[in-house]
Amino acid sequence: MIPITEYAGRDVAVFGLGRTGLSAAKALKAGGARVHAWDDNEETRAKAEAAGLTLSDINKRDWQTFAALVLSPGIPYKFPQPHRIVRMAEMTGVPIVGDMELFARAVQALPERARPKIVGITGTNGKSTTTALIGHILKHAGRDARIGGNIGTGVLDLAALHANAIYVLELSSYQLDLVKSLHCDVAVLLNMSPDHLDRHGGMEGYQAAKMRVFLNQTDRDTAVIGFDDVITQSIAIGLSARGPARVMQVSSSYALGRGVSAVDGKLYDSASGNAVLVGNLSECMALPGKHNHQNAAAAYAACRALGLDPQAIMDGLRTFPGLAHRMELVGTIDGVRFVNDSKATNAQAAEQALKSYDNIYWIAGGVAKAEGITPLAPYFPRITKAYLIGDAEENFAAALKGKVATQTCGTLDNAVQAAFRDARNAGNANPVILLSPACASFDQFRDFEHRGDTFRSIVEAMMPTELRELA
Repeated sequence: MIPITEYAGRDVAVFGLGRTGLSAAKALKAGGARVHAWDDNEETRAKAEAAGLTLSDINKRDWQTFAALVLSPGIPYKFPQPHRIVRMAEMTGVPIVGDMELFARAVQALPERARPKIVGITGTNGKSTTTALIGHILKHAGRDARIGGNIGTGVLDLAALHANAIYVLELSSYQLDLVKSLHCDVAVLLNMSPDHLDRHGGMEGYQAAKMRVFLNQTDRDTAVIGFDDVITQSIAIGLSARGPARVMQVSSSYALGRGVSAVDGKLYDSASGNAVLVGNLSECMALPGKHNHQNAAAAYAACRALGLDPQAIMDGLRTFPGLAHRMELVGTIDGVRFVNDSKATNAQAAEQALKSYDNIYWIAGGVAKAEGITPLAPYFPRITKAYLIGDAEENFAAALKGKVATQTCGTLDNAVQAAFRDARNAGNANPVILLSPACASFDQFRDFEHRGDTFRSIVEAMMPTELRELA
């Protein structure tokens, strides 16, 4: 835990008691603040009490006593309209901060020589994989890397601040909206496409939030920026011209004159102006597909900025085990690969997996998003057969009719069994059973993690004993 001492002896309101809210409340209490923690959801409040937190209904408190409101990132801050608690703070002049801002201030309060390094990663897609990948490479090279933020562990639940540590943090646009003091030694912006626009008042607000990852960078810092979409291309060119940070462009679509490129599955470093082959990304089994090659290029650039040797980085890329529920290879039985991409809860996310494999036995369905699977039509030729589950199975079957062979299976267990039977008997090369649902999970599972864990359990139960022990 990172104790927050800034508010020692003062009253602080914490609203929203999910993962980040709980960690903020505990960190403030450890730092001596009088914490008034609350959540509108009764079930969430019960979980917070079970975790040892004392609740205080801030709706009934005198707001003039609060030194700050710590707002969880899931609570609407400005758009589509400020939450009533936000309006209450604004009316009474109470400053609003988030957990990442508390972390940033704690770092800035240290003498410069005692501050850890900070790597911040954001973008519309690929944040989690790139964050985990950078953390893995650093740890593999013997560095004290601490990984969290919007992935896994809340930032204030990470180990206490230390000068030799490197904090590798996934940053959502919601978190960045509340950041003023964060200084990233290395800031990574992977890509940008329309997302969460209702929470940012449109694309301009969304882009402005993402740009805050570069806030407070100096000429000693590095900005790693993807060059594969027009928005980030413009940002990279603009920051290169005006600084102050050193900009390192990365791409899996272009051979960059200066930057890091992943071209035809090979990683090249041309930061000095001369392209040097670093390694072959086909050796990195957990990083299939063009989008993952951009993630690898970004991770390479970030780790080079932190002083790692190219081959040490390549060793880390090769040994990366992958991110759970994100194109995760669960196992192989009789030549059939089983891939868990349960985190693909919409068509845009499922697209990344579908374009990474051929001869796909696709398990899809659940609670469909508004766009359904129509945007995935260009990838239907890659699908040998689809196995549909959950609430969306009939609608998805209609969308696939005449284009892809389908089978409605109802449950995940039925789908896995049917897909394995067909894949094993077909005799085609390199079959992949891909759970990439393009749907939310709430019709049959608690969340996408529960769905992915269930898939893994089903596959492991099908494995011969000797394979199960190796899985």
